[in-house]
Order: sequence, then structure tokens, then C-alpha cells
Amino acid sequence: NQLNGLRFASGHYVQALDCNMGAFIGECFKMPYVLRMFMPVDKEDRSAPRCRYLGFREYIYTGREGTVGKCHAAAEWTFGTIYQRFLTGLGIRMHYGHPDFLDGFWARNRGGMSKSSPVVNLSEDIFAGFNVRMREERSPHIDALEFEKGREATFNAASNFFSKISGGSISVIRSRDNHLLCERIGVLHSMSYYFTSVAFYSSNLMVDFSIYLYVGLFVLFQLAGLGPGELAALGSTFSTEWIISMGIVTLVPQACEMVLEYGAVHAVKVVFGGLSSATFFFIFQNKNIASSMKEGAKTGIARYFFTGRPPANQHQTWKDIYVTYWKSHYRPAFTLMLGYLIYSCLAAQESGRGRLPMVLVVVSMIAWVITPIIFSPFPRWVLIRQDLQEFSHFITGGAGAGEDELAEVVERGQKGTVRSLFENGLAAEIRCWTESPVLALLFGIVLKVLAAGFAVVALPAEILDFLPIFLVALSFSWVVVLGYFYAGLNNVFLVLSFIVWPAAVPCAHFIVGTRWNHPNALARMPEYLISMCFFFFLLGLAKEIVLFLCRVIRLLSPCTGRSKGGSEVGHMHECVRVCFVYFLVHQVQFVEAYIVLLANLVTACLLAVVDKVMCNAHTWFLLNSELARTPHGDRYMERNGTLWEMDTASFGMDFFYEPDSEMEGSQGDEPPNSAAWAR
Repeated sequence: NQLNGLRFASGHYVQALDCNMGAFIGECFKMPYVLRMFMPVDKEDRSAPRCRYLGFREYIYTGREGTVGKCHAAAEWTFGTIYQRFLTGLGIRMHYGHPDFLDGFWARNRGGMSKSSPVVNLSEDIFAGFNVRMREERSPHIDALEFEKGREATFNAASNFFSKISGGSISVIRSRDNHLLCERIGVLHSMSYYFTSVAFYSSNLMVDFSIYLYVGLFVLFQLAGLGPGELAALGSTFSTEWIISMGIVTLVPQACEMVLEYGAVHAVKVVFGGLSSATFFFIFQNKNIASSMKEGAKTGIARYFFTGRPPANQHQTWKDIYVTYWKSHYRPAFTLMLGYLIYSCLAAQESGRGRLPMVLVVVSMIAWVITPIIFSPFPRWVLIRQDLQEFSHFITGGAGAGEDELAEVVERGQKGTVRSLFENGLAAEIRCWTESPVLALLFGIVLKVLAAGFAVVALPAEILDFLPIFLVALSFSWVVVLGYFYAGLNNVFLVLSFIVWPAAVPCAHFIVGTRWNHPNALARMPEYLISMCFFFFLLGLAKEIVLFLCRVIRLLSPCTGRSKGGSEVGHMHECVRVCFVYFLVHQVQFVEAYIVLLANLVTACLLAVVDKVMCNAHTWFLLNSELARTPHGDRYMERNGTLWEMDTASFGMDFFYEPDSEMEGSQGDEPPNSAAWAR
């Protein structure tokens, strides 16, 4: 759109505005003077302008649209004001999007306003900044002008926005423009260039990695017999809880800027008043950014996410929430939860050594699971019942399980319109094993093989001796899965494949003898838990090796990749479908989905109780006081005007307000149905 519109733009300077942007008329009066930043008055020609792009402040008006809008507005204000001003001082500010002014003549002759391609240039605007920097030009930021801008005000839309720009940062790292710049600007300028391009997203990725590393390190400490006491004797900082995190430190620049612009009282009210909501919101978005970057690095594809910018009071169903976050948040939360549970069990065996509570780790994994429900508006009992039924049917549904439905599974997975848990997981597996580069898959397998080898060397023999228990359970489970396929995909056999695993522990004495409960079963519980986690890790590694070999065979022998329907990847899809069930991928996702359902139910019920007992406190927190005043069981504006209009009419504050008595009388005679509400 920008490239096409630039052909019809006349004049020296061009500005592109999206539909979510606007301006105050007072700010528009400043524009002739601001444009003098390009070419001062004493210049007689346009041969040497001061800059090619000119950025300015933005006022995020959607900050009034609920807590999500407020959190997103705070992030945008920090980036669009504090960050841009600092980058201008470094002389390294890029073009990050609308509504920057630009030298139209220069853009027409230097490749346009931005670059755009479906894979490489997903974050298209920053490539115009690269173009400016490679030509030794400038794109400064000024504070004399401020335009309006709207951002996402619903939780899912905000998450999609962060996912989009995070995946785009991977494409920036891999781009030719980035390579050329890093070759030319030197070491010192490279530091500021890193800060102005992908530093924020890379730091979020490193913070995410550090959480798993932190828990894994303490598991190794416990296996080595090092508790907090021994670590303190060695003088290690790991002996105490880490409370001050980087997220808390990043509040300082925003608080200082607010003190300068609005005063100390306003700064304390805004920063500390929204600390709890911002904590959950940005812990969740930190994981969102990290997951999108890992997905982009693995697949080499930067995916575009349509946000839509729906209104803030739009309810988000549990099914939609699960489909959006099952891979990026729920599965990592369960992985971290298992690691923390292993550490807690090991520490409980040696009670004299002590145990760290790991408060930040616990808060993180809880936030990854319940935050979408906290930021979902209107926790009403009717909606909870509807979401519970829909999500339950989604988990137990059999849509997409048939061999003849594989093409539809792939299509629905690409569009995000999956009908069941089976279809959702299978579509993700097919996309991973058919779209990811072969070398990336091989690299991941090699890393996991090295990790498995290290675990075999590091884990005590008492833990590895319990692996045959789960191997026997797997053999029985495979027999049941075989019956599932031969019985026409009957879900009864899938349920039986679950029952095999809880029965493995009571039957363990038939496999390992008396060691299974010596001295007692509780003392052996950490060994059971660690050995089970390691067994499922090996099972997943075996599945990846099998599918990788299938992928290599299909590449080396293209003729073997033709199925009955003539599709070149038909056999590969069938291999993924079989491994999806035989290697217990679907069964594990089934258990995780029910845990998520239980967490959603508990969280939503608590919020519904809070709303019922405390006069819509959650609605007031998440949206605004106007909607919070709507009684339970009523629809907002169903039979009257807005509550603000009713207040102004009753108190005589609006001299131009005249209630339509005829309309009000007719509404009073009608029943409160949907037709009357629509009128």
C-alpha cells in the first residue's frame, strides 16, 4: 500500500497514516514549523537536507480502553517517547513505522518508504531505517509534535501483535541488510545498533532461557548433594533467593520520565497502581516474545498475525485461548512445573539442607497459565458454563483423526479453525515436520542426543533402573493404540491407553522387585518422577529420529512420497499421524488440556465470585467503572442510554440532553429481548 500510494503523493514531504491514527487540530498547526527540520529557512536548495525521516511523539488513546489497553499504551509510550529520544541522541534511530514524516523525493529514488515481502521483511518499516543508515543519513525524533495512535485493547490481539514483531525480528537478524550494516559500522556503533534493532527481543529470549537454566541448575545441585547451606559455605550467590529481576529494574526509566512530564504524584499512581496487572501482562508477553523468536529460528519463517483490534469488552472463549497459547505458554509452563516439582521432591528427601522457594519461577509458570483468563472480560456463570462445555467437547472431539482428513487438517491448522484437540496437535506436528528446514531439525536432534547422553552420565543408577517400568507400560500402551486404529478410531481405546500408565507404579514390583518401595514408596517418589520425565524425553527423541528419517527418505526418493491422492507429502503426513498417537504426543496433550481446563475453571469461578460479591470489581479493574455499574444479568445499554448519560440527565449537567420520552416509553412496554436491545 505504501509503495503504491507513494506514486500518487505530491510535494516534498510525505506522511503515511494508518486507520488507527489521528491528530489534534492544534498539533496540525505545528506541522509547517516542524517540517523545517528537514530543510532550514536559510537553505536555498534541497541538496543537503538535515534528515530523511522525522519521528515524533505518539499519544495512545486506547489507554482508556481497559487494563490491556493501558498496559499496551505504557509499553508503546516507553518505546515511542523515551526510547526514540535516547536513540536520537546516539544517532542510531531507525524508522519504526507510521506516522513519521519522510523526504518524499528521496524515498522515490531510494527504494520506497519500506520493504515488504511475506517472509524476510515482515517488520517492513525498520528496513527503511536500515536504508537511511547505510547511506549515512539521519532519522531523528522530536518532542514538539504529538499524534494519536490506537493499539490493541484485548489480550489475544495484544499477544498476536507481540508475536508478529518478535517473529519479524528473527527475519531482521537473517536479512542481507542487517549483514551489510554490521560489516560497515564498526564495533562501537554495532553496540548501539544492536540496541536499536533486536536487543529487546533477544533479551526477552535470554531471560526466558535463564528460567529453565535456573531450575535445571538447582536440580543438578540437589543430585550432587549441594543444598543452600553447602552453597552458602562455598560463597555462592545461588544460596539465596533472587528477588530483584530485570523486569523490576526496567520500571525505573518509565517512572523517572513520568515524574518529569506529569509529576511525582501521577507517576506513583500510574506506575505502582498498575504494577500487579502489568506484572502478569508482561510476564506473559515475555514468554510470548521468546516463543515467537524460537519458532521463527526453528522454521525460518516469520508469520504474520492478524490482530483485528477488537473492542476491549469482547469475551475470549477458553477454546480460542487454548488454541492460541497451548504451544507457546501452556506446554513450557508444564515443563517448568515438572522441573520445579523434581527439585522440590529432591529437596524434601534431604530436609536438613533446605530448599529455595523460587518465588519468581512459581509466579512465572502460574502466570503463563491463568493470565488469559484474568484478562478475559465478563466472568459470568453463563459464559463459564458455555466455555466449559465448548472446551470439553473440543478436548474429546474426534474431528481430524481419519486418514482421509489429513488435507483438511493441514488447511484448518493454517487458518486457525481447528475443531478438536487431536486436529490442533496434529496440524502443528505436520507443519513442523514438513515446513521446517532439514538442517534445523537435524541440529535440534543432535542437541537432544547430547542432552540425553549427559543425563545418562549425570543421573544416578538408582534413577535409571526405573526406566524398564515405563518401557513395559509403553509396550502395553502400543497394543491398545493398535486396537484404536483397527477399531475405526474408537476413543475408548485412547482412554484405555491412559489407564496403563497409572497402573505402572503399583505393578512395578513385577519388574524391579522390592526396590520399587524400599524403604517406602514415598522415598522413591523423586526417582519415579525423574525417571518418568527422562523416559518421556527419550520417547520424544525417538519420535523425532523416526520422523527425521521419514523426511530424509522422502527427500532422497521423491517418488515414494506419493499417496493415493497424488500428494507429494501424503506419506509424510501419514507418518506424522501414526507417530502422533504411538509416541503418546496426543495422550500427553490430552492430560495437559484437562489441567488447563481445571485451571481456567478455578480462576474464572474466583473472578465470578469477586465480581458478584465485590460489585463487579474485576470488570472495573479490567474495563472501566461505566461497565462495572451494569447489574448482573443485564446487558449494557439494553433498555436505556449509557450510565453517563443517565447521570448527566439526573444531575442537570448536560443542557443539550433531552430524553426521548416516546422511545423510552415504548422500550418500557417491551420485554428485554435481543431485538429490543438491537434497536
